[in-house]
Amino acid sequence: MRRLVIVSNRVANPACDQAHGGLAVCVLDSLRKRGAMWFGWNGAIVTDEAEIDVATAKFGDLTLMTMPLAERDYREYYLGFANAALWPVHHNRLDLACFTQENIEGYRRVNDRFAGTLMPLLAPSDLIWVHDYHFIPLGAGLRARGAANSIGFFLHIPFPTPDVLVAMPEHEWLINSLCGYDLVGFQTKTDQANFCRFVCDFMGGEMISDEVIRVADKLVSASVFPVGIDVDAFASIAKNPKATKLIQRLRSVRELRMNVIGVDRLDYTKGLPDRLRAFKRVIELYPQNRRAVTLMQIATPTREDVRAYADIRHELEALSGEINGEFGDFDWTPVRYIHRRIARDTLAALYRGSHVGLVTPLRDGMNLVAKEYVAAQDEGNPGVLILSRFAGAAEDLQEALIVNPYDADEVAHAMQIAINMPLAERIERHGALMARVRQQDACAWMEGFLDALADCGQRRANMDPRSFCVRS
Repeated sequence: MRRLVIVSNRVANPACDQAHGGLAVCVLDSLRKRGAMWFGWNGAIVTDEAEIDVATAKFGDLTLMTMPLAERDYREYYLGFANAALWPVHHNRLDLACFTQENIEGYRRVNDRFAGTLMPLLAPSDLIWVHDYHFIPLGAGLRARGAANSIGFFLHIPFPTPDVLVAMPEHEWLINSLCGYDLVGFQTKTDQANFCRFVCDFMGGEMISDEVIRVADKLVSASVFPVGIDVDAFASIAKNPKATKLIQRLRSVRELRMNVIGVDRLDYTKGLPDRLRAFKRVIELYPQNRRAVTLMQIATPTREDVRAYADIRHELEALSGEINGEFGDFDWTPVRYIHRRIARDTLAALYRGSHVGLVTPLRDGMNLVAKEYVAAQDEGNPGVLILSRFAGAAEDLQEALIVNPYDADEVAHAMQIAINMPLAERIERHGALMARVRQQDACAWMEGFLDALADCGQRRANMDPRSFCVRS
């Protein structure tokens, strides 16, 4: 079996699986089985670029290769271009995007350094899988150094519409870099269509099949691979003895109250203020919900040194305080807002103990919280998933209550339907959702991508080597 080399901004540590999400745990398990190398940033920041060095750790047949970022790299590459430019653009938030030449050059510099460091570590037969927006040009950097390997790229966030993308400086360079990969994977059909439309309309590309584009004498496969979770592992966590005790405690505290749960990173793409306003409306429109329904919103800290994230935290704290002040009573707190990291086993129990799962991002690549909520449910008495139409998961999880997260009244009505949904309908909806979550689990995602990448490699072997060149 050919060695797999994964490149990502952060590298999961097999020594502490419980610190990772279900996707990382499943990927680690697959990597251990096949022999692989995982290369990326170790999370450390050093003051001097001269201090940057590669660290190696072995876990059986899995090798972790990591390196730190210099302070300037962190500021320009990570906070600057990746998270202050690419992230908002890909989530259709041009109003929050910040473009500077300094940050663009930092992004180029770090990608070039990672490509230069990785190249001597590669064997000609390696399959290379690059992940996410941090490393869009890394494949082109490897090609420029002579790599003829099969190289694939997977985008974990949405791909913007062409009219949004053209507003970003350096967009032609970035998309040309993407076209240097043999395979570009997306979460949804919408993302794939946006990419193909841009390449054909703005770069002279031509679709020669539903998933293959000819552009600048290269063939690029653009395919959809919905990310999933390790369903059985998460379901078992949700019903172990520790989880059962937590659920009993949760329900004894609230007695007959309905529990609604939202779990998200504290990010402006997640629609958290809109969600709290919708919960306020469900209390205003349906007075019977007063003292009867509670929303627990867990907002995990993230990128707190970016101004937009600090702003949304303050807005959430103000909104939760406003709702509790207006409607709360001595024995009822309508909104329980938690701003800290919660262990996966605790989250699984909270999902299982909640009657409604509220997943309403304004724009999301996939959203695995939706799938985790489904997997955690009691099949004999499941909760109801309310899902934004702008989450990637909505393409498949159609038995959820699909809502427009910008319409507070529509979300409030969906909550009321979920609260009163008969058991038979809940069981029917959950059964259909669970079947899809199982069909598109994390292992199916990984195997599907790698099989497609291997097929692209066979096509590459029959091509003129001159077509490997990519403009830098």
